[in-house]
Amino acid sequence: MRQYSADLTPPWKKPKPVPEVAAEPGLVVEEPGTGFCGAVIRCEAGTVTLEDRFGKHRVFPLEPRGFLLEGRVVTLVRPSAAPVRPTRTASGSVAVPAARARVARAGRIYVEGRHDAELVERVWGDDLRVEGVVVEYLEGIDDLPAVVDEFGPGPDARLGVLVDHLVPGTKESRIARAVTSEYALVVGHPYIDVWEAVKPASVGIPGWPRVPRGEDWKTGVCRALGWPENTGAAWERILGSVRSYRDLEPELLGRVEELIDFVTAPE
Repeated sequence: MRQYSADLTPPWKKPKPVPEVAAEPGLVVEEPGTGFCGAVIRCEAGTVTLEDRFGKHRVFPLEPRGFLLEGRVVTLVRPSAAPVRPTRTASGSVAVPAARARVARAGRIYVEGRHDAELVERVWGDDLRVEGVVVEYLEGIDDLPAVVDEFGPGPDARLGVLVDHLVPGTKESRIARAVTSEYALVVGHPYIDVWEAVKPASVGIPGWPRVPRGEDWKTGVCRALGWPENTGAAWERILGSVRSYRDLEPELLGRVEELIDFVTAPE
């Protein structure tokens, strides 16, 4: 006697198969039932632990079709014993497995302050080490022409400079025009401070507030957002929300990529 399947569901009503994705550390997914979005920090038998941008942890069961990856339904599975290396760096560049850091070039990239340097390191650090590019911060650009002259840029020692709030008619634009060496490139983003180059959605705020002229900008931001007026702690919160280039505004992304290309141009 012919055997028939007990499943009488028409083929067009059956759920389509979804891809299985290894729950590797750092993979960012969303649990649609709760809306919780975070990076995988641990995967054990039957469960996965996610960490959101604020450091909060949640444990979820590894159920079929249980997560969203870049908006697509996937089934997370426990990784194999051999870890899968990431194929992209935080900047979106192709990762070079086991690459050794190159001996530092004579050329440099200068940024205005420590926060700028830390943000560049967060996103482009892997790329910069492969290319042998060192990033240093100036604590302001008022003396930039003299700093460039002292550095002495040349064909084998190019200098790139990233400036905050580089818009027409500003003090910053006048200082940038005073740098004339063909082996020095000064570019900038339009934001008052590099904090603003982080997308508000990544930080979990509706937008960066306007701060009245004459008021310390960072302190004013903390006050307007209802954060403690501790700019160091605020920066740690902002920096901690940056996982890749997707968390940054294109006005900053393009300028940093331009400086890296300039400094690493063939001699």
